[in-house]
Amino acid sequence: MFKKLLQFSSVLLVVIVAASCNSNKKTVMENATTNATEKSVSVKSENVDYMGDGVTMKGFVAFNENDSALKPVVLIVPEWWGISDYTRGRAKQLASLGYLAFAVDIYGEGKTAETPDEAGKLAGPFYAPGSPAQSRFDAALTKIKTYPGADTNKIAAIGYCFGGALVLNMARLGEPLRGVVSFHGNLAGVPLKKELLKADVLVCHGDSDKFVLPAEVATFKKQMDSIGASYTFKHYANATHAFTNPMADEKAKKYKMPVAYNPAADTASFNEMKLFLNKIFK
Repeated sequence: MFKKLLQFSSVLLVVIVAASCNSNKKTVMENATTNATEKSVSVKSENVDYMGDGVTMKGFVAFNENDSALKPVVLIVPEWWGISDYTRGRAKQLASLGYLAFAVDIYGEGKTAETPDEAGKLAGPFYAPGSPAQSRFDAALTKIKTYPGADTNKIAAIGYCFGGALVLNMARLGEPLRGVVSFHGNLAGVPLKKELLKADVLVCHGDSDKFVLPAEVATFKKQMDSIGASYTFKHYANATHAFTNPMADEKAKKYKMPVAYNPAADTASFNEMKLFLNKIFK
């Protein structure tokens, strides 16, 4: 290699060396910029008390404290277990992506459930007509809008299982949302009216879900198609209920529930959500 280099003129050597140095310098600068960008993300999270439906609600907020710009808001409605470490982890993930994430306390007083029986008793009333679900969702919406970093013109909601069903209902009820995402949520809900549904909808569904049967899926699609709704329905093969939650396998074993974590479906659905949020917040 050196013999070949010596054949070039000294001028050409200078050019080559200069180009090499500039290239190395560019690489260093690019790396420095990348590292600076990575270091600029510092997720701050905190518990938040607020009032809703005459009850003290205990939510959870997460955001990048190093970014002073207005941030699109993503409300998170948890599984029927209530706000858990899993929910808080999802909020932090969203915060790291640049969103102002807020986990909604639907039950009030920060109530959580350990067993399916407890969860069913807490969640049951919120499936019924005339439930306080919307007023409690509105309380969370009102609270998050008070945050200085909230872009109140860009708000979406996502939900898991019970939470997925609830955010779909919020969309059907005409809540001022750019979009909603349901992860392995029930699809039946309040009557669908074209004049009320303003949000785009993304449904991430496991094809092996024992709680959401094919007939329910077909009915949902038929209803959405009948009003020309803007929605995307993603199917995940071999994925069952709670496929996004790594703790699902433990719950399945402990309580003999037909749920299971599916890493592939979890990753795919999370990526679909990211694309969806980018689209609706443009």
